Amino acid sequence: MGRVADVTDNDAMTETTALDDRWAVFDRWGPYGLLAMSTLIAWATAGALGMSTGERWACGLLVVAAAALELRWGRVVRTRPGPSAAGAVHYALRWAFGFVLTWLNPLFAFYAVLGYFSTERLLPRRLRKAGLFATAVTMAGSQSGGLPPGDGLGWVLFGALLVANSALVLLFGHFADLEEARGRARLETIAELERTNTALQQALDENAALHSQLLVQAREAGVADERRRLAAEIHDTLAQGLTGIIAQLQVAANTPDPVLGRTHMDRALALARDSLGEARRSVHNLSPAALADDGLPDALKKTVAAWGERTEVRAGFTVTGTAEPLHDEVAATLLRIVQEALSNAARHAAATRVGVTLSYMGDEVTLDIRDDGRGFDPTAVPARTGTGGFGLDGMRARAERVAGALTIESEPGGGTAVSARVPLVRHDP
Repeated sequence: MGRVADVTDNDAMTETTALDDRWAVFDRWGPYGLLAMSTLIAWATAGALGMSTGERWACGLLVVAAAALELRWGRVVRTRPGPSAAGAVHYALRWAFGFVLTWLNPLFAFYAVLGYFSTERLLPRRLRKAGLFATAVTMAGSQSGGLPPGDGLGWVLFGALLVANSALVLLFGHFADLEEARGRARLETIAELERTNTALQQALDENAALHSQLLVQAREAGVADERRRLAAEIHDTLAQGLTGIIAQLQVAANTPDPVLGRTHMDRALALARDSLGEARRSVHNLSPAALADDGLPDALKKTVAAWGERTEVRAGFTVTGTAEPLHDEVAATLLRIVQEALSNAARHAAATRVGVTLSYMGDEVTLDIRDDGRGFDPTAVPARTGTGGFGLDGMRARAERVAGALTIESEPGGGTAVSARVPLVRHDP
């Protein structure tokens, strides 16, 4: 749009400048040409019109005076362009010379007609109609055969021609006013387009600056989000894995039975391998290893069974509804929530029984983890905001990241129930 407006501005300014240049040429040389043409025609027809020698000398002196007037004005107009008092004086003197010359010879009207063309450039607005009427008087006198009329019929003809010329002057003046109004409207439009272009350019500059700022903010937000993701993954994989390894090693160190000790050592080694694999997958933002070959129900079943075997807590898993393949992000979120909830139960709840239920309910999936442990007061647990991946806040943040919600119900001595509800977003084909 800015380029179109610029082209329109340039075209209008070029057209206006060209028109002004043509009028400047006419104002500069037109009076001399019309005066010379009038003089030649009047001189050639002087005999036919019955001009006396005295009238011829008077015409010659007036022509010289008119030429001197035009020469003087040619120097003045360079320093005082546009309507002014000096321009009004020049217009009056030019009209007087034209009137007298036309009185002596009607064919000098070719020079007197300049009054029609120079009113806007020489006279103030309040004097323009008077100037046009005065020129109409001169032209009507020329057209009626010269001034003064010879008889009553001549006066009637002069009056009729004066009325006709005045009407034409009013009509052309009206057209000139309309053209001037259109010119002013065009100038106002050009000015408005220039203001619009300026505002548009400012808006483009502001948008460019805002775009750069948004890119910086998006980059910073991406870095912060990746840090939170890595922190959550480290907590949910390495931290939990190390906790399990430590627990198995403690049992192995404290048991006198070599076979049982070896069993716990093997579990610790398996946990170390699993934790290493999960750490690598987390760094590369891959799905958990449990979901690599199995769907969510099978992955949860194996995870719950392995956790129960390690902790020697009775753990059960149930699926309700018709299982459907879920989007990788949704499945990974539910698996991580289960892993965190089981880890919390092992470390804090001292539970003897844990139940995990995965329910497919139309357009959402519900995951419930319940234990019969010691419980706690959820309102007394301080929120660890800003971590994005630790404990209860971490589970809640994971659920909200996939447009879900997480609720926790617990009381001291009454066990704990964690429920996550997320939209059922199917796996991409």
